[in-house]
Amino acid sequence: MDIRVLIVGGGVASIEAALALRDTCGDRVRVEVFSPQENFVYRPYAVGEPYGTAQIKHYELDRLLATCGAEFHLASVDSVEPERMSLVTHDGERYSYDHLILAQGTRSLWPVPGATTFWGIADDRDVDWLMRGLWKGEVKSVAFTMPSRESWSLPLYELALLADHELVDTGIDDVKLTIVTPEDAPLQIFGRGVSEKVGALLAERGIEVVPRTHPVRFKDRALQVVPGGRFKVDVAISLPKLEGRRIPGIPHDHAGFVRVDDRCRVLGCEHLFAAGDVTNFPVKQGGVATQQADVIAEAIGAELGLNPAPAPLDPVLRAVLWTGEKPLYLRGRLGGGHGETSSLSEEPRWGGPEGKIVGRYLTRFLAAA
Repeated sequence: MDIRVLIVGGGVASIEAALALRDTCGDRVRVEVFSPQENFVYRPYAVGEPYGTAQIKHYELDRLLATCGAEFHLASVDSVEPERMSLVTHDGERYSYDHLILAQGTRSLWPVPGATTFWGIADDRDVDWLMRGLWKGEVKSVAFTMPSRESWSLPLYELALLADHELVDTGIDDVKLTIVTPEDAPLQIFGRGVSEKVGALLAERGIEVVPRTHPVRFKDRALQVVPGGRFKVDVAISLPKLEGRRIPGIPHDHAGFVRVDDRCRVLGCEHLFAAGDVTNFPVKQGGVATQQADVIAEAIGAELGLNPAPAPLDPVLRAVLWTGEKPLYLRGRLGGGHGETSSLSEEPRWGGPEGKIVGRYLTRFLAAA
């Protein structure tokens, strides 16, 4: 093996990078993954747990990574020394690298004082308790919100649509559901076509959308927002605020996110890459993380003369929107000139096995795991 590639983190970007490196570089690289967690948690299914329609999946990281041809270290990374091309674990062990991929993800912070936060984990007892209040008729109005645009808003809409479906299914018709979002329009990141169709679906279901509005706090059964105002509701549920996981020695912005160029190289650092939610890329989504990981693998492969240099990252957004009825498949592109790619359909248009996260390697890999 010629090249040693270390990966920090045990999530979507990390596993996709390991798979992509194996396919792109074969035995020319030795891949080692560092994570303090023993399991890879497939979080997109979390929105279904409060309604009993899905369960979060857990996979043993050492087994997954062995299948990828990578070595797993159950260890926290304490610091990185780019000038020495090495990292140091919490236990003081030092590991040298030829390339380092940062994929350590984010920290989830409590965003709206007084509101219930949907953390997207299996132990979301507060959300479960609130949902039971709906079914019992104890809660008559709910606001679903998020703290900023720099997040992934899809779970917000799924929580509201799934709640509406359950209410209709149980014959409860006197509950008001409202989405309060900083976005200009529902799921606007996918483009106008998807946004208009999702907006029409929400209107048909009787779910109100309040756009261009940021939550401040929930108090005395009122959600305070800016621009100034108050929404009288019994319950407010918010997505968390995200902050990058900082590692000493790695440059980051004020929120802990790592700045990368359009080929996912850490700005100002040699042999350093970053992928996934820890980057300063504005969309925090698993599918984008896999595309970043693929670009990194191609860049390392190009340095070894195994493939051409990768094109700049221009990610395609693909997502599955759970509605309580038939799932809807969304596709779009960021930036200008991609309006024609914005689409919503009842059948996936990207082929392969179905999964909430669409990745070149990850989707099929997890389907077979």
